[in-house]
Amino acid sequence: MMETKIENQIGYAAPYSESSFATVPTPWTMFLRTCLLYQIVRFFVLALKVMRIVVGGHS
Repeated sequence: MMETKIENQIGYAAPYSESSFATVPTPWTMFLRTCLLYQIVRFFVLALKVMRIVVGGHS
């Protein structure tokens, strides 16, 4: 209860309070992080972007 008053007075979250920690990922985010098919597709998309930059720089 005291942290809420401090946050309101100072304008930012007090260290180690609940509001200063990262949010919990949604179920959809957790699914995408663990889905092998999605990771393979994202890998090739990234690899193609890198190859486009590398090939474009050498021509």
